[in-house]
Amino acid sequence: MSTELRINDRIRVPEVRLVGPNGETVGIVPTDQALKLAQEADLDLVEIAPQGKPPVCKLMDYGKFKYENAQKAREARRNQTNVIIKEMKLRPKIDQHDYETKKGHVVRFLKAGDKVKITIMFRGREQHRPELGFRLLQKLAEDVTELGFVESAPKQDGRNMIMVLGPHRKKADAKVELQAEKQSRAAERAAEEAEERAHKDTQRPVGQKKERGRSENLDPEIEA
Repeated sequence: MSTELRINDRIRVPEVRLVGPNGETVGIVPTDQALKLAQEADLDLVEIAPQGKPPVCKLMDYGKFKYENAQKAREARRNQTNVIIKEMKLRPKIDQHDYETKKGHVVRFLKAGDKVKITIMFRGREQHRPELGFRLLQKLAEDVTELGFVESAPKQDGRNMIMVLGPHRKKADAKVELQAEKQSRAAERAAEEAEERAHKDTQRPVGQKKERGRSENLDPEIEA
């Protein structure tokens, strides 16, 4: 509903189809009577469907309604993320080590909720063997199928072959999960450090006291 709705005395029609504050249908009533009901309930008469015959009005707290709508709009804007397309370039005869490295980057991008444009670059005679690039792209898509899907199938573009992978998760969801993972790792490190300190304390002989430095003595005549 628009936030620029006609309310109370701004509603100039002779009668309205009235809806109660809880969504119940009251029926068609004269506008002045609807206004009286709104005043008695300490609410506003709000025209929510001006195109109706007669227009549909609802009893509500208009100030609260506007506030909640503004909150929802802010939340929607906060959850909106610009679509980022990362790019990864490969050669059709890439060795296994380089392939695993490149695939690791693709996995990281998809986990972060980003799209990935995969470009196979052909050189010289490789241009006459597009099947090499196609098979490589297929293999990569299968290797990351749990994280992403083929959004744009492989296609030849001059000397290159291009495929676009899309993430299964939205970027906002990915950010929340990555943040949760960071907090979990931090908690694990803190627990390990606490356990290590506790272990050292248990290894210290019973009755052994920490040596006190000279600067800790209150009486300078007492030897440390």
